[in-house]
Amino acid sequence: MRIRFGCEMGYDFPHPTPLIARLNTYPVKGLAAVPPDVLQVDPPVPVKTFRDVFGNRTVRFLAPAGAVTLSVHAEIPDDGGLDPIVADAIEHPVEDLPEEALPFLVASRYCESDLLSDEAWDRFGHLGSGWSRAQAVCDFVHHHITFGYAYSHVDRTAADALAGGRGVCRDYAHLFVALCRALNIPTRYCTGYLSFIGEPEPHGPGDFAAWTECYLGGSWHVFDPRNNAPRRGRILVARGRDAADVPLTHTFGGNRLTKFRVWAEDAALPHRD
Repeated sequence: MRIRFGCEMGYDFPHPTPLIARLNTYPVKGLAAVPPDVLQVDPPVPVKTFRDVFGNRTVRFLAPAGAVTLSVHAEIPDDGGLDPIVADAIEHPVEDLPEEALPFLVASRYCESDLLSDEAWDRFGHLGSGWSRAQAVCDFVHHHITFGYAYSHVDRTAADALAGGRGVCRDYAHLFVALCRALNIPTRYCTGYLSFIGEPEPHGPGDFAAWTECYLGGSWHVFDPRNNAPRRGRILVARGRDAADVPLTHTFGGNRLTKFRVWAEDAALPHRD
């Protein structure tokens, strides 16, 4: 199958403002959007595209004063399968981990694994290691946090989410990341498009999603504490230590958001507004 995906984000800038955007798909060998998911800026301005330290496709430019729209429109092939479950994936001793996994073992801006170490080991240290322990953490976070867009707060950390018990998908992801890292499971924060393909109606409005990846059994595997169930049509945009590493847009000055649309859907069906 093919998935139609994209976004439109409108801003009003009082002054020319530097902006960094991560709205394109993460580069995966042998998998590319058609047409290429190039970030469009209206009105057109010179842009520079580069890979950040985590390999994310990143665009920077100077947004002019006034109304500016960022948009992505593309399709990407997908096998239509659900997120895989690898129940026999093992945890690795820290001394055996590859170097690429080590940055995802330590505390970061929103994931205070050092502060939550006792909590993590008290709750999950007695459990068998490997996939089942990571899934137990996922189950706990899924049930502990109450979801609500009204609960969104840009400064909420994993410890805050544990104490308050409410938030949005990034808070689920941050708490899961922090608890897994405290258990010596390398875990990274991911953001991207997530479709409703195969999900029962009614569907909510399109939005970007946050999920996680754990290093188990020699590979990185998806865990989604917000939904806590395998899903179809997951399109990775960016990954990092936490949300501070991968803001979808980072503006260096005042602005007003005037438009926000996100979609990821079966390309064989009519587009839903």
